[in-house]
Amino acid sequence: MTRFVTAALAAALLAGAGIGLGAALLASAEPVRVVPIAAPDIDSGIALAAPDAAAVATPSAPNAWGGARTGHESTLSDRVVDYRIDATLDPVKHTVTGRQQLTWRNRSSQAVRSVYLHLYMNAFESAGTTFFSEQRRRGGDGRPARDVKEGEWGHIALNKVSQGGAKVDWDFVHPDKGPAQDHTVVRLDLPAPVAAGASTTLDMDFLTQLPRLISRTGYFDTFHLVGQWFPKIGVLELPGERGATAPRWNVHEFHASSEFYADFGSYDVRITTPKAFTVGATGEQQGNPVEKDGWVTRRFVQGDVHDFAFTADSRTAPPLTGSWQGEGSPPVTLTVLYPPEFASNAAPAMQAAKNALAYFSRTLGPYPYKTVTIVLPPHNADEASGMEYPTFFTAESYRDVRPDSFNRYLLDGVTIHEFGHGYFYGILASNEFEEPMLDEGMNQYWDARMLRDTGYAIHAATPWMQRIGVSPVFREFDIERLAAPREEPADPPGQNAWDRLQGIGPVYTRSATVMRDLEARIGKPALEKAMKGYYTTWKFRHPSVADLRESLAEGSGQRAAVEAVFAQQIYAVAKVDDRIDSLLSVEQLPGPGTQLLKGGWRETTQDALDKQIADQRKAWKKAHPDARAGTGPYPFETAVTVRRRGAPVAQTLTVRFADGTSETVQWEGTEQWKRFTWTRPARAVSAQLDPQRLHYLDVNKLDDSRTITPDTRASRRWGADLAALFQVLAALLTNV
Repeated sequence: MTRFVTAALAAALLAGAGIGLGAALLASAEPVRVVPIAAPDIDSGIALAAPDAAAVATPSAPNAWGGARTGHESTLSDRVVDYRIDATLDPVKHTVTGRQQLTWRNRSSQAVRSVYLHLYMNAFESAGTTFFSEQRRRGGDGRPARDVKEGEWGHIALNKVSQGGAKVDWDFVHPDKGPAQDHTVVRLDLPAPVAAGASTTLDMDFLTQLPRLISRTGYFDTFHLVGQWFPKIGVLELPGERGATAPRWNVHEFHASSEFYADFGSYDVRITTPKAFTVGATGEQQGNPVEKDGWVTRRFVQGDVHDFAFTADSRTAPPLTGSWQGEGSPPVTLTVLYPPEFASNAAPAMQAAKNALAYFSRTLGPYPYKTVTIVLPPHNADEASGMEYPTFFTAESYRDVRPDSFNRYLLDGVTIHEFGHGYFYGILASNEFEEPMLDEGMNQYWDARMLRDTGYAIHAATPWMQRIGVSPVFREFDIERLAAPREEPADPPGQNAWDRLQGIGPVYTRSATVMRDLEARIGKPALEKAMKGYYTTWKFRHPSVADLRESLAEGSGQRAAVEAVFAQQIYAVAKVDDRIDSLLSVEQLPGPGTQLLKGGWRETTQDALDKQIADQRKAWKKAHPDARAGTGPYPFETAVTVRRRGAPVAQTLTVRFADGTSETVQWEGTEQWKRFTWTRPARAVSAQLDPQRLHYLDVNKLDDSRTITPDTRASRRWGADLAALFQVLAALLTNV
C-alpha cells in the first residue's frame, strides 16, 4: 500500500441505490444462507483463527510450509492452489464475468469437509459491511474511503459452485464477528470431503461488479484497476505454522485497514477486453493476443505467487519497456503503463524500479520473477495509486517531476515502496491481517535504508518557496521519526491491522523507526546479514513476527538486544524519553573557616583567600600562557543529571571539557534518574546524551544535550530565517 509517510510529509510540509449483492443474490437461483457467527468445520474439528489474532510469539517449526526452500525443488514455492480463470471485462458496465477452476491441496493429516473463500469485493456492496462500518467508527482509519454515490457500489456474486459436477452449498460467515451485512467470507460445504494429502477441484461461475475507484480497486472513466476480484480460498494453517497448535482456517473479513493473506500457487488467467484496451497483469503474457469480433483475449501465467490483479484502459499510451539483469535473478522485463498526460513520469518510474531491483536483490536476495509491471494511474484516479500485487503494482502520477522537485521524490519513493512489497508482501508472504508490521513496516524500513544508503535528499521546496529562498532538505529516517507517534504511542507495531487506536500509520512509521534504532544498536553489517538470512529461510513461506525475531537474533549474534527491542517495542509499545536534566561544573575553590593546626585552631578569612586565589591564578597563567578558558590551578567538579520519562533503553553520555578531553559513560539501568560526577582540572563545556543518535524513538532529541554557556546559534538561525520569510511576505502584500 502507498507509503504512509508520503501523505503525512506532504501535509506537514505543504501545509445508495446501486445494485448491491443482495439484489444480485435474490436474482440467483442458488440458495444462500447468512450465518451471523462464524461456524467452523465442526465435523473435521477445524476452527477459525481468532478475531483478535495478532503478533505471534512462538517461532514456527523448521518444517512449516514444507520447510525452507533450498533452490533444488522443481518450483519456487510449495504450491497449494492452482487457479485457471477466464475473465471478460465489460468497460461500460464495469463488470468482470468470470469462470474459475480452483484446485486446492489439503496439506493437513485429516479430511476436510468445508473450505472457506474470501469474496473481498463484497466489502464495497453497502454501507453495512465491516469495511464501511470501521471507516465510520474510526473516522477514516487508513486510506479514507470516499463517499459512494448511487450506482457506484461493487460486489461479487457466486452464481454457481460445483465439485466434480456436484452442486456445492455455501454460507456467509463472520470470523471476526462483524456485521451480518458483511459478505466477505463464505464457507463451502463440500459434497465429497478432501482426504489428507489429496486435492479437490471446484468449478465456479461468478460476476464481479467493480465499484468506482475506492481503496485501490475499481474504475474511473475508461481506467480499470481489477484487484481482489475473484473468489480466493483461505489459508489452512497447520500446527507449528505461525503459532498454530492445531489445524485452523485463517480467513478474516475485509477490514478497513487490513490487506491480504493467501497460499502460494499458480495462476493461468485469460482476460478478454475490447480491442482498444491495453492490459497489464501479474505474470508473463503467453503468445499473441487472440482477436475475435472486436474483442481481444490475452493469457497471463505466473507460478509461485499468491494473488493476481490486472489493469485495462483504452487511453493508455504506448507502453515503455526496459530490462534488468542481476546476479542470481532471471532476466527481468519491465513495463510502464501510463496515460498520455503523465508521459513525463514513465522514465523516472522505470529508473526507480531498476534501482530498487538492484538494491533489494543485493541486500536481501535475488528477484525470482521475469517481469515487473508498473502502472501510473490517470488524472483523477488517485484512489488507484500505491497498490501492490505480485510482479505488478501501481505507483503515483505527477505533473512536475523535475529531478530536484518534491514530486520527483514522491514518485521515486512510492515506486520504490510498491516494488519493495514484491519482497515483503510477495515473496515473504506474511499475514497482513494479523501482522501488518511484517509487510508495511519492514518494507517502509527497507525503503528508507535504500534512500539513506544511496544518498537520497528530500527537497521539499515548491517552486514558489525556492523563489523566496526557502529550500528545506530532509532525510528519510528523520521523516519517519516525525510522522511516528512518540509522545503517546498507543498500539504495538505487532498488533493486527484493524484493532488500532491510532490507525495503520504507525505500522509504517514507528516500525521503520524501531528497526532503524535496532540497526543503530547492533550495527548495520549485523542487521543486514540477519535480514539476508531471514529472506533465505522464509522466502515462499509465511513467516511470523516470531520468525523475524529469531532470524534477527540468530543472524546478528545479538539475541539479548533483539529480544529486548521486540519485547518492548514490537509486542508492546513504550515511550522513550531520556533527557539531560542539568549540567553543573563548579570550580573547587578553598573556602573560609577554621582548621586545626599545630598550636591550635586557625581561621582563614575570605579576604585572605581572595588574595591567595588571585596569586595562584596569576602564577598558573604565567606558567601556562596558552591555557584554554575553563582551566586553571583549581579542579572543577562536574555533575550531570539524566532523567527518564519512558521505557529504559541503553544510553551513552559524553561530557566534553574545556581542555579538549572527554568522559563517556553508559546508563543501562532502569532507574528514573541518575547523576554522574567527575572532578577534573577543567570545566565541562557540554554534555550529550545519545551522541551516536541511536534512539530515534526518543520523544525529543533537542533535550539530549546541554552546554555550560548558552548556545543561541540554532535560535538565531531559525529566527533569522523566519524574519526573512515574514519580510518577503510583507513585501509581497504591500506590492499587490
